[in-house]
Amino acid sequence: MARMNFEQFRRSLEGTAPPQGAGGLLQALWHDAHGDWARAHELAQKESGRMGAAVHAYLHRKEGDLSNADYWYQRAARERPATRLATEWSALVRELLDGGP
Repeated sequence: MARMNFEQFRRSLEGTAPPQGAGGLLQALWHDAHGDWARAHELAQKESGRMGAAVHAYLHRKEGDLSNADYWYQRAARERPATRLATEWSALVRELLDGGP
């Protein structure tokens, strides 16, 4: 995928499919923004590493399953944010677009 910035990713939400070449975690966040939590979760479960755990944690936080979310935040070596979900979503997208931690 050609280098994409946050605004380009946000504009891709107007389409019917994630941007071509987007990695699994960006695809997960794209589907989440489209209201397809199940598809987002399915994609996040396939990813390993701290960023995969961070997206997985966010999804369980959004679901309202905070004990499960906290497990995944711990695996991501992060604290559960006190911010709004939309703020966390944006931060995760930006981090992924910037190449992760």
